[in-house]
Amino acid sequence: MSMDTTSKEKSTSVATLSDFHSRTNLTEKGQQIDEYDPFANRDQANGSSTSGALAHLLKSSLGTGILAMPLAFYNAGLVFGMVGTLVIGFLCTYCVHILVKTSHNICRDAKVPYLGFAETAEKVFEYGPKSLRPWSNFAKQFVDGSLMATYYAAACVYIVFIATSFHDVINYDLKINWDVRIYIALTLIPCLLIGQIRNLRWLVPFSALANLFIVVTFGITLYYMFDVPLDFSDKPHIAKASQIPLFFATVIFAMEGIGVVMPVENSMKKPQHFLGCPGVLNTAMFTVVALYAIIGFFGYVRYGSEVRGSITLNLPDGAPLADAAKLLMAIAILFTYGLQFYVPNDILWKKINHKFDPANHNRTQILLRTGIILISGGVAAAIPNLEPFISLVGAVFFSLLGIFIPSFVETVYLWPNMGFAKWKLIKNVILMVLAIAALVAGATVSIEEIIDLYK
Repeated sequence: MSMDTTSKEKSTSVATLSDFHSRTNLTEKGQQIDEYDPFANRDQANGSSTSGALAHLLKSSLGTGILAMPLAFYNAGLVFGMVGTLVIGFLCTYCVHILVKTSHNICRDAKVPYLGFAETAEKVFEYGPKSLRPWSNFAKQFVDGSLMATYYAAACVYIVFIATSFHDVINYDLKINWDVRIYIALTLIPCLLIGQIRNLRWLVPFSALANLFIVVTFGITLYYMFDVPLDFSDKPHIAKASQIPLFFATVIFAMEGIGVVMPVENSMKKPQHFLGCPGVLNTAMFTVVALYAIIGFFGYVRYGSEVRGSITLNLPDGAPLADAAKLLMAIAILFTYGLQFYVPNDILWKKINHKFDPANHNRTQILLRTGIILISGGVAAAIPNLEPFISLVGAVFFSLLGIFIPSFVETVYLWPNMGFAKWKLIKNVILMVLAIAALVAGATVSIEEIIDLYK
């Protein structure tokens, strides 16, 4: 329904706006029209199953992030880390819930079967308060820009992780002393090749191998985590206050998979199974939070203050099994790089392809992808330390995408009907303030650590 038509219906109705919810559709006699059902209008025959959607959501959340959880616990302490992980897990799950629910609602209003993350923000503003409607395109561009920045930044983290893993294994085993930046440069060669893949189907074999390698790596890592008696006595319950922002930033980076949520939900045969209890979202996030808490807690207990940005880097040098785990995880992340790089490039190309002659599209894409990968390599070489890099990406990008934007979008959609005593407004303001606080504090501490690397 267009905005003009909606306005006419509201003006010709015999009822006043105060008598109804602002999004109720009325006939001239004040009777409610049957609501549009977005689920019934989707191509559900070709959609993914509920179990398939659960697998996709789990895969998107179980990557390099879980290996960084012991470092997060180091920056929090055992008790605070456990409580904080559970709280952040709940907040991330809740923010995804309100984003998906808002998307469902605005689909009914706009009479479309599904919307992506950026399109949801756009339509919420377009159908929201009149003063905000001119900002609808900005909302879409802002979310798209944030998604691109997030994935490109995460791709830089991937490059650092791959290079660091090969650096530790090869330097120790061959008794050489190459700088990690040399390995970053070498890592760019396969990244340049896999980054040229533009069809998701061609990335499926890489993802399948990556999943296999990750499972094997987790098994080896767990073996080394429990191969000696664990000592809890020297681990603080709560870390220093100056370290806490790094904890929040790292956990948010590890746990957030907000960029894949809407594509997974949109592709389901039975999207009504995504929310609810148990639901795909709750099942996936319960599993993710439990695994993250266990790996973080026992990983920190095992390695203490020596824990690194990925727990695989703490495995003993020179041991064949440990070396295999480090290299398998590095290769798994390399194979996942193609998917990580595909998402932002797909968004970017859709925005700019009209500016180029169609005859030159193939050449342009090759040059564009090559340029972005080389720039990513330059950023990785400038910040070759995994720990502050992960914290910085989590603090800036995932705080915005995972917490701030869903809360803001829900507020715009519901306005002015914010519940009793405007509790929903108060709740969302608190979430937005927490997101900004995590962004500022986490980014500040991370940047200070990066500056210290050069002193």
